[in-house]
Amino acid sequence: MNITRRIVADKLTDYLHAKIGQAELVDWAERAMMESDFDEADADLLSDIAGRLALAGVAEFGRRWQHYEEFFRRLSYNAKVIVSAD
Repeated sequence: MNITRRIVADKLTDYLHAKIGQAELVDWAERAMMESDFDEADADLLSDIAGRLALAGVAEFGRRWQHYEEFFRRLSYNAKVIVSAD
């Protein structure tokens, strides 16, 4: 599968919405790095983000909200936080 900006943004969104766990995100990123099937136009950007996500499973490379916000910005998306009592 050709990995695009949209696919990476969707994976990040799924993780932040707790649809997938950290282990699944890390596993996806590791597989993406091994398969190296990134959209040619954005290969450097996408492989950099996937590589950073793959390291999220290592304690010293833990991620903060600011990291995810930066990933979305680099992917040309705006990230917003909505807090609700639902």
